[in-house]
Amino acid sequence: MSLIPSSLFGGRRTNVFDPFSLDIWDPFQDFPFTSIVQSAPRSEFAKETSAFANTRIDWKETPEAHVFKADLPGLKKEEVKVEIEEGKVLQISGERSKEKEEKNDKWHRIERSSGKFLRRFRLPENAKADQVKANMENGVLTVTVPKVEVKKPDVKAIDISG
Repeated sequence: MSLIPSSLFGGRRTNVFDPFSLDIWDPFQDFPFTSIVQSAPRSEFAKETSAFANTRIDWKETPEAHVFKADLPGLKKEEVKVEIEEGKVLQISGERSKEKEEKNDKWHRIERSSGKFLRRFRLPENAKADQVKANMENGVLTVTVPKVEVKKPDVKAIDISG
């Protein structure tokens, strides 16, 4: 049984001690503030912080590469940036524009997120940061970071017959 509720991390499984994850977490995102504070609009920082956390990215390691996949529905590849900082940190960022409001429109519900997003991942030593490839297809961004090839020691057969 877990003593930390899964809702504390947005309902997703995460390891807060993972040295490769540089997520920014807003601990006050769902905190029940007093009525005076609730009436005030959330700060821009709080909105951007929650946008950071809402961009879900999977990271898997294969024998050949580190592969990152991000669901970015509705975004064009021109609206997404993939960068390597200092040769060690993969940064994926972009902006989802807010839908235009017309004077005669009456909104009943707004659930889709908009705004800027930014995710950063510290790459391990075996990553070839200078050979990163990115591809966007059907709203899914795939970033592939090849790994340094590990040379296997040459094994020589020894003749034991004589």
